[in-house]
Amino acid sequence: MLKIDKNYWENLYKKNQLGWDIGYVSTPLKEYIDQLTNKNLKILIPGGGNGYEASYLYKKGFLNTYYLDYSEEAIKSFKNKNPNFPVSKIIKEDFFKHKGTYDLIFELAFFTSIIPDNRAKLADKICSLMNTGGKYVGLFFNHEFKLNKPPFGAMKETYLELIRGKLKVKTFEIAYNSIKPRVGRELFFIFEKQIKQ
Repeated sequence: MLKIDKNYWENLYKKNQLGWDIGYVSTPLKEYIDQLTNKNLKILIPGGGNGYEASYLYKKGFLNTYYLDYSEEAIKSFKNKNPNFPVSKIIKEDFFKHKGTYDLIFELAFFTSIIPDNRAKLADKICSLMNTGGKYVGLFFNHEFKLNKPPFGAMKETYLELIRGKLKVKTFEIAYNSIKPRVGRELFFIFEKQIKQ
């Protein structure tokens, strides 16, 4: 397997070789955001990349939105395209070292960037960053890619096993509003952190 580290991502962003980047907010996430009413939600976009979701949220009035990435190239690109996004809410950090708590964590191609051996660690970290009653929302690919580099796909059962005993499934189904090339290949999910009994 290739060494998937910070340098790997810097090179991809520098060369603009992100095959899964569609160039705008994914339709299922846009429609989810459009029905949110609480503008005070504290929101995290891990592995923010080109930051379409962070930009959209901020422009919609969700001013407590945080963009997180450890790629300097990704952050530079995001800042250039979004000069009004507060620098204080742009976090340059390894996700696994990040501290804080959030009401909403968005997922779009972050899970698929993580080496499969680290998936359980990722699920634990996401849970640790969520407020009680907080939500983890986004899209997962619903198939394996069989590649030795990102994106690393998975099947529905894999995701369910990772969150078992940690998060409650509110919604987990094939997205009905995926973009044409991804119809039937994306799972839209809403997982919620429960109060400990």
